[in-house]
Formats: sequence, C-alpha cells, structure tokens
Amino acid sequence: MRELQARLQQLGHFTVGVTGYYGTVTRSSVAAFQRSRGLPGDGTVYAATWSALRAATRQPTHMETHPQTTNPLPAPDPRCTTGRVLCISKSARTLAWMSDGQVLMAMDVRFGSQYTPTRDGAFEVYWKSRDHHSTLYDSPMPFALFFSGGQAVHYSADFAANGYAGASHGCVNVRDRAKAAALFDQVRTGDKVVVYGP
Repeated sequence: MRELQARLQQLGHFTVGVTGYYGTVTRSSVAAFQRSRGLPGDGTVYAATWSALRAATRQPTHMETHPQTTNPLPAPDPRCTTGRVLCISKSARTLAWMSDGQVLMAMDVRFGSQYTPTRDGAFEVYWKSRDHHSTLYDSPMPFALFFSGGQAVHYSADFAANGYAGASHGCVNVRDRAKAAALFDQVRTGDKVVVYGP
C-alpha cells in the first residue's frame, strides 16, 4: 500500500503523506491515475493498473514509503542544498535536517502566531541550550537551537499534547522529543537555518 501511494505521489495523483491506509483519498488517486491511462476509473487496483503504474514510475525509496513527517516534505528551498542546514518550511510545517542536499532527519513543526510570527530568512545557529527555560514566558524550551534573537528550534510539550491547535511565541516547535534530542546532538553552532514560506 505504501509503495502504491508513493508511486501515485511521484505522478502528482496522491498529494498527502504516505500512510499505508487505503481510504477514499487513495481510491480517488488511483481512479485519477486510471483515467489518465485510459483504464476503467473505479479506484480498484487490478493487475493492469499496477503494471501501468509501475511502468510510469521508479521504485520508491524507503523515505518515500515511510516518511518521517505527517506532512509530505516539500522540495527544499535552494538555500538548503549545500552544507549543513535546518531547512524549515512553514507551508509544509516540516523541518528537514540536511547535509549537502540529503535529508538526514525530518520532523513535524509548528510556528508562532500572527502576533508573534516566526521570522523568515537565512540564519545560523548561534547558541545551543539543552535544558533552556524561557525567562520571558516562564516556559521550558528543551533542546533549544537559537537562530534569530530569542527564536529557537526546540521541543514543545504543548505541541506534543495539543498539536496545531496552539502556537509558539515565535520559535519553531518540535512535536517529537526524541527527534528534538537527536537533532540537538547533531547540529553544531554555525550550522545554517533556512525558514521559508508563507
């Protein structure tokens, strides 16, 4: 199922994250592919549909069939393709930790509200603080990677508990504590941070 969704994604017929679940979205995507190939568009994967799909696509990578985020990773901003970079897409709500254009790790993130927006631009990690606590907001900011003033990438227990129903005060919140910890251990002071998107 994951391979089916990833192959449909390569052709632009499946535009959400690969889940391995065959529901209405996958059925509609299969039907759209079938119609584009002159096959009966009922959304059921018969041998002819599978053969046509395999012929039109390449074998998906493990990362394509088992994505690291709930949202699909977008094509990276061109500024993310060289060096060590935290590539952060606001529109996709993802952070990709990259080295010379290769994704090493990815995770779901959220941003500041309209009143305390996360700044767009190219920055550098200028300070790391493993057990940071905000004195301004009196809140924990574990595994903080500061990149612009008081804005940092860090784990957020609120994001883990409440998802996208909340917002940060401008920081890039990470939902997965284990990934935030692993990222903190890998990123070095001076590594690039690129924040982009509406």
